[in-house]
Amino acid sequence: IFIQTADFRPSKTLRHLSGKKVIITVLSDDDISILETASALKDMIDEGKIRYIGLSNESTFGVCQWINACEQLGIRDKLATIQNSYNLLDRRFDSELAEACHHYDIGLLPWSVLAGGLLSGKYNKRTMGDNVIKSTSNSRFVKFPEYMTRWNPKTTNTMTLDATEKYAEIASDAGLTPSQLAIGFVRSREFVKKNGSVILGATTMEQLKENLAPFENDIMLDEEVLARIDEVHLTSRDPCCSL
Repeated sequence: IFIQTADFRPSKTLRHLSGKKVIITVLSDDDISILETASALKDMIDEGKIRYIGLSNESTFGVCQWINACEQLGIRDKLATIQNSYNLLDRRFDSELAEACHHYDIGLLPWSVLAGGLLSGKYNKRTMGDNVIKSTSNSRFVKFPEYMTRWNPKTTNTMTLDATEKYAEIASDAGLTPSQLAIGFVRSREFVKKNGSVILGATTMEQLKENLAPFENDIMLDEEVLARIDEVHLTSRDPCCSL
Protein backbone atom coordinates (compact mmCIF):
# COMPACT_ATOMS: atom_id res chain seq x y z
CA ILE A 1 0.00 0.00 0.00
CA PHE A 2 1.30 3.44 -0.95
CA ILE A 3 -0.26 6.45 0.79
CA GLN A 4 0.34 10.18 0.59
CA THR A 5 -0.71 12.75 3.15
CA ALA A 6 -0.35 16.49 3.56
CA ASP A 7 -1.94 16.31 7.03
CA PHE A 8 0.17 13.73 8.83
CA ARG A 9 -1.20 12.45 12.12
CA PRO A 10 -0.22 8.83 12.88
CA SER A 11 -3.55 7.75 14.36
CA LYS A 12 -5.61 9.59 11.72
CA THR A 13 -3.50 8.44 8.77
CA LEU A 14 -3.49 4.73 9.60
CA ARG A 15 -6.85 4.32 11.33
CA HIS A 16 -8.62 3.24 8.12
CA LEU A 17 -5.95 0.73 7.04
CA SER A 18 -7.08 -2.02 9.42
CA GLY A 19 -3.61 -3.42 10.06
CA LYS A 20 -2.50 -3.57 6.40
CA LYS A 21 1.21 -3.01 5.74
CA VAL A 22 2.14 0.40 4.37
CA ILE A 23 5.24 0.24 2.18
CA ILE A 24 5.92 3.96 1.78
CA THR A 25 4.37 6.98 3.44
CA VAL A 26 4.89 10.15 1.37
CA LEU A 27 4.94 13.34 3.40
CA SER A 28 4.27 16.94 2.44
CA ASP A 29 3.44 18.79 5.65
CA ASP A 30 5.01 22.16 6.54
CA ASP A 31 3.18 22.64 9.85
CA ILE A 32 5.00 19.99 11.90
CA SER A 33 8.76 19.94 12.56
CA ILE A 34 10.74 17.38 10.61
CA LEU A 35 12.24 15.81 13.71
CA GLU A 36 8.81 15.47 15.35
CA THR A 37 7.36 13.88 12.23
CA ALA A 38 10.35 11.57 11.79
CA SER A 39 10.06 10.51 15.43
CA ALA A 40 6.38 9.59 14.94
CA LEU A 41 7.30 7.63 11.82
CA LYS A 42 10.02 5.78 13.72
CA ASP A 43 7.41 4.64 16.25
CA MET A 44 5.23 3.38 13.39
CA ILE A 45 8.19 1.59 11.80
CA ASP A 46 9.03 -0.05 15.14
CA GLU A 47 5.40 -1.15 15.45
CA GLY A 48 5.50 -2.67 11.97
CA LYS A 49 2.86 -0.32 10.59
CA ILE A 50 5.02 1.17 7.83
CA ARG A 51 8.23 0.09 6.15
CA TYR A 52 9.71 3.13 4.42
CA ILE A 53 9.41 6.90 4.30
CA GLY A 54 8.99 9.03 1.19
CA LEU A 55 9.11 12.80 0.76
CA SER A 56 7.00 14.97 -1.54
CA ASN A 57 7.68 18.33 -3.23
CA GLU A 58 10.79 18.73 -1.14
CA SER A 59 13.82 20.97 -1.63
CA THR A 60 17.52 20.11 -1.38
CA PHE A 61 17.67 21.75 2.03
CA GLY A 62 14.59 19.82 3.13
CA VAL A 63 16.10 16.51 2.03
CA CYS A 64 19.24 17.25 4.04
CA GLN A 65 17.14 18.16 7.09
CA TRP A 66 15.28 14.87 6.76
CA ILE A 67 18.55 12.96 6.47
CA ASN A 68 19.81 14.64 9.65
CA ALA A 69 16.60 13.83 11.57
CA CYS A 70 16.54 10.21 10.42
CA GLU A 71 20.20 9.73 11.31
CA GLN A 72 19.53 11.04 14.81
CA LEU A 73 16.73 8.49 15.18
CA GLY A 74 18.59 5.58 13.62
CA ILE A 75 16.23 5.19 10.67
CA ARG A 76 18.42 6.69 7.95
CA ASP A 77 17.98 3.57 5.77
CA LYS A 78 14.19 3.99 5.86
CA LEU A 79 14.17 7.26 3.89
CA ALA A 80 13.65 5.81 0.43
CA THR A 81 12.00 8.15 -2.08
CA ILE A 82 11.08 11.68 -3.08
CA GLN A 83 8.01 12.61 -5.14
CA ASN A 84 8.62 15.83 -7.10
CA SER A 85 7.50 17.18 -10.46
CA TYR A 86 9.74 16.05 -13.33
CA ASN A 87 9.15 15.99 -17.07
CA LEU A 88 10.56 17.28 -20.36
CA LEU A 89 9.29 20.79 -19.59
CA ASP A 90 10.37 20.86 -15.94
CA ARG A 91 13.80 19.36 -15.25
CA ARG A 92 14.65 21.41 -12.16
CA PHE A 93 15.31 18.19 -10.26
CA ASP A 94 18.42 17.72 -12.44
CA SER A 95 20.40 20.24 -10.40
CA GLU A 96 21.60 19.99 -6.80
CA LEU A 97 18.49 18.08 -5.71
CA ALA A 98 19.45 15.15 -7.94
CA GLU A 99 22.97 15.28 -6.53
CA ALA A 100 21.73 15.17 -2.94
CA CYS A 101 19.31 12.33 -3.63
CA HIS A 102 22.01 10.35 -5.44
CA HIS A 103 24.40 10.82 -2.52
CA TYR A 104 21.78 9.69 0.00
CA ASP A 105 20.40 6.90 -2.22
CA ILE A 106 16.89 8.40 -2.50
CA GLY A 107 14.91 7.47 -5.62
CA LEU A 108 12.63 9.85 -7.52
CA LEU A 109 8.92 9.12 -8.04
CA PRO A 110 8.18 11.85 -10.60
CA TRP A 111 4.65 13.21 -10.91
CA SER A 112 3.13 14.89 -13.98
CA VAL A 113 5.54 13.18 -16.36
CA LEU A 114 3.18 14.31 -19.18
CA ALA A 115 2.89 17.86 -17.82
CA GLY A 116 -0.78 17.40 -17.04
CA GLY A 117 -1.33 15.93 -20.51
CA LEU A 118 0.28 18.73 -22.54
CA LEU A 119 3.18 16.47 -23.59
CA SER A 120 0.76 13.91 -24.99
CA GLY A 121 0.38 16.15 -28.06
CA LYS A 122 -3.41 15.98 -28.03
CA TYR A 123 -3.92 19.70 -27.43
CA ASN A 124 -1.99 20.92 -30.45
CA LYS A 125 -3.23 20.26 -33.99
CA ARG A 126 0.29 20.66 -35.39
CA THR A 127 1.57 17.76 -33.25
CA MET A 128 -1.57 15.64 -33.45
CA GLY A 129 -0.53 12.85 -35.80
CA ASP A 130 -2.51 9.70 -36.52
CA ASN A 131 -0.88 7.97 -33.54
CA VAL A 132 -1.91 10.63 -31.00
CA ILE A 133 -5.01 10.04 -28.88
CA LYS A 134 -7.30 12.99 -29.51
CA SER A 135 -8.57 15.29 -26.78
CA THR A 136 -12.26 15.18 -25.85
CA SER A 137 -14.68 17.18 -23.74
CA ASN A 138 -13.51 15.03 -20.83
CA SER A 139 -9.82 15.88 -21.28
CA ARG A 140 -8.30 17.65 -18.30
CA PHE A 141 -7.51 21.04 -19.84
CA VAL A 142 -10.84 21.10 -21.71
CA LYS A 143 -12.90 20.16 -18.68
CA PHE A 144 -10.89 22.34 -16.29
CA PRO A 145 -9.70 25.35 -18.35
CA GLU A 146 -7.99 27.04 -15.38
CA TYR A 147 -6.23 23.93 -14.08
CA MET A 148 -2.40 23.84 -13.95
CA THR A 149 -1.91 27.15 -15.75
CA ARG A 150 1.81 26.51 -16.30
CA TRP A 151 0.94 23.56 -18.57
CA ASN A 152 -2.53 24.48 -19.76
CA PRO A 153 -2.28 25.15 -23.53
CA LYS A 154 -4.54 28.21 -23.14
CA THR A 155 -2.53 29.85 -20.38
CA THR A 156 1.07 28.64 -20.60
CA ASN A 157 3.78 30.67 -22.33
CA THR A 158 4.94 30.44 -25.94
CA MET A 159 8.26 28.82 -25.03
CA THR A 160 6.45 25.92 -23.40
CA LEU A 161 4.24 25.36 -26.44
CA ASP A 162 7.20 25.62 -28.84
CA ALA A 163 9.23 23.12 -26.82
CA THR A 164 6.25 20.76 -26.70
CA GLU A 165 6.05 20.83 -30.50
CA LYS A 166 9.77 20.12 -30.84
CA TYR A 167 9.54 17.13 -28.50
CA ALA A 168 6.57 15.82 -30.50
CA GLU A 169 8.70 16.03 -33.67
CA ILE A 170 11.46 14.04 -31.99
CA ALA A 171 8.91 11.41 -30.96
CA SER A 172 7.56 11.14 -34.50
CA ASP A 173 11.05 10.69 -35.96
CA ALA A 174 11.73 7.97 -33.37
CA GLY A 175 8.50 6.12 -34.19
CA LEU A 176 6.97 6.92 -30.82
CA THR A 177 3.94 8.85 -29.63
CA PRO A 178 4.69 12.09 -27.75
CA SER A 179 3.54 10.39 -24.53
CA GLN A 180 5.87 7.45 -25.03
CA LEU A 181 8.82 9.78 -25.63
CA ALA A 182 8.02 11.78 -22.49
CA ILE A 183 7.71 8.64 -20.36
CA GLY A 184 10.74 7.03 -21.96
CA PHE A 185 12.82 10.10 -21.18
CA VAL A 186 11.86 10.06 -17.51
CA ARG A 187 12.62 6.34 -17.33
CA SER A 188 16.10 6.99 -18.75
CA ARG A 189 17.17 9.10 -15.78
CA GLU A 190 19.54 7.36 -13.38
CA PHE A 191 17.68 8.64 -10.31
CA VAL A 192 14.56 6.90 -11.61
CA LYS A 193 16.18 3.74 -13.00
CA LYS A 194 18.23 2.97 -9.89
CA ASN A 195 15.65 3.10 -7.11
CA GLY A 196 12.68 5.17 -8.29
CA SER A 197 9.66 4.65 -10.51
CA VAL A 198 7.22 6.61 -12.68
CA ILE A 199 3.80 7.84 -11.58
CA LEU A 200 1.32 7.52 -14.43
CA GLY A 201 -2.19 8.87 -14.87
CA ALA A 202 -4.92 8.19 -17.42
CA THR A 203 -8.62 8.87 -17.86
CA THR A 204 -9.30 6.18 -20.46
CA MET A 205 -8.16 2.60 -21.02
CA GLU A 206 -6.69 3.68 -24.37
CA GLN A 207 -4.49 6.23 -22.64
CA LEU A 208 -3.45 3.73 -19.99
CA LYS A 209 -2.36 1.21 -22.63
CA GLU A 210 -0.33 3.87 -24.44
CA ASN A 211 1.35 5.00 -21.22
CA LEU A 212 2.18 1.45 -20.18
CA ALA A 213 3.71 0.57 -23.57
CA PRO A 214 7.18 1.91 -22.66
CA PHE A 215 7.25 -0.52 -19.72
CA GLU A 216 5.72 -3.54 -21.43
CA ASN A 217 7.90 -3.20 -24.54
CA ASP A 218 10.86 -1.90 -22.53
CA ILE A 219 11.16 1.18 -24.75
CA MET A 220 14.46 2.85 -23.99
CA LEU A 221 15.58 5.96 -25.84
CA ASP A 222 18.89 5.74 -27.71
CA GLU A 223 21.71 8.26 -27.41
CA GLU A 224 20.71 10.13 -30.57
CA VAL A 225 17.16 10.73 -29.30
CA LEU A 226 18.42 11.77 -25.87
CA ALA A 227 20.87 14.18 -27.49
CA ARG A 228 18.07 15.80 -29.51
CA ILE A 229 16.03 16.15 -26.33
CA ASP A 230 18.93 17.87 -24.61
CA GLU A 231 19.33 20.25 -27.57
CA VAL A 232 15.76 21.43 -27.08
CA HIS A 233 16.26 21.66 -23.33
CA LEU A 234 19.40 23.78 -23.66
CA THR A 235 17.60 26.32 -25.82
CA SER A 236 14.42 26.24 -23.75
CA ARG A 237 15.32 25.24 -20.20
CA ASP A 238 12.30 24.49 -18.00
CA PRO A 239 10.09 26.88 -20.01
CA CYS A 240 6.95 26.26 -17.95
CA CYS A 241 8.77 27.64 -14.89
CA SER A 242 9.42 31.01 -16.54
CA LEU A 243 7.21 34.09 -16.33
